[in-house]
Amino acid sequence: MKNTALSHIHESLGAKMVPFAGFNMPVQYEGVTKEHNTVRESVGVFDVSHMGEFLVEGETALALLQKVTSNDVSKLEIGDAQYSCFPNENNGIVDDLICYRIKENTYLLVVNASNIEKDWNWINYHNSAFGATLKNLSDDYSLLAIQGPKAVEAMQSLSSLDLAKIPFYKFKIGDFAGIEHVIISATGYTGSGGFEIYCKNTEVVQIWNKVLEAGSKFGIKPIGLAARDTLRLEMGYCLYGNDIDDTTSPIQAGLGWITKFTKDFVNHEALAKEKAEKPLKRLIAFQINDKGIPRQGYDIVDKDGNTIGNVTSGTMSPSLGKGIGLGYVQSSFAKLGTEIYIQVRKKAILATVVKLPFYKN
Repeated sequence: MKNTALSHIHESLGAKMVPFAGFNMPVQYEGVTKEHNTVRESVGVFDVSHMGEFLVEGETALALLQKVTSNDVSKLEIGDAQYSCFPNENNGIVDDLICYRIKENTYLLVVNASNIEKDWNWINYHNSAFGATLKNLSDDYSLLAIQGPKAVEAMQSLSSLDLAKIPFYKFKIGDFAGIEHVIISATGYTGSGGFEIYCKNTEVVQIWNKVLEAGSKFGIKPIGLAARDTLRLEMGYCLYGNDIDDTTSPIQAGLGWITKFTKDFVNHEALAKEKAEKPLKRLIAFQINDKGIPRQGYDIVDKDGNTIGNVTSGTMSPSLGKGIGLGYVQSSFAKLGTEIYIQVRKKAILATVVKLPFYKN
């Protein structure tokens, strides 16, 4: 079990630590709902240093990334970030990721912790035809997510950059918390605004302490992975291993917007065919109409009790006070407003297919 550079601090703060993607991670400090509401209402800081980082450099870096990712990397200017995925050759997804254009021929890929080795092997396999320079920085870098509506105001004293002028899905490299060169990215997995800070492991303790100090008068709290999950689910953001995996296509998952058929990428012909012919199943968002909490793996059934799909993510929404979830159903049941049923043990609970996000600020 790996530790992040901050694991000892989480333990000293009384966090409940759990194994996650091979790391010893804080799942909660004061309770999921309290931490969730802190991020929705003010500002919280997450240690997400378990995520993986790959540097892709050289004159063929763009060509390689155009081949292995679904989105159009050629559209990125220096300072842009882009959500994308690695399609596999069987209409599934190797992983989802964020791609940053750092310099003219330099890109940073941020991948899921559970998929670091798989992703590294995948991109190296395809790089044999391109010869770009690849570096796995995952063990040397840390990542903090500072999220919430007060994040900009709370963190401004830590940087000479005007944080309010970094647009969504853009980033700057500059000073932060006394460290000269960190990536300050206006991205996140919560839907409440804020930043993600990339720094070296040797720098993250200083940054963590200064973030908590600067944010203290704004009510900042450390936040665990459990609240990160409820926050992302309220926005309908996919979680790899739940809502997308090696067997689900980006078309089925509603990720057609990051799947650009203006270029040649892995499995693009089959995915274009699926898009044209319409997928047989689709990822939907649903809200429970009665009492009940949907959980991953529960069956989704029709009014006659026939199984039409399954729940991939579910929770009791702290913001809405209702059960919400994502799941795959036969495409004929995916229309907004369709009534479906979630099989919770022996009871089928009525739910309605709704539009994302569940939470609207």
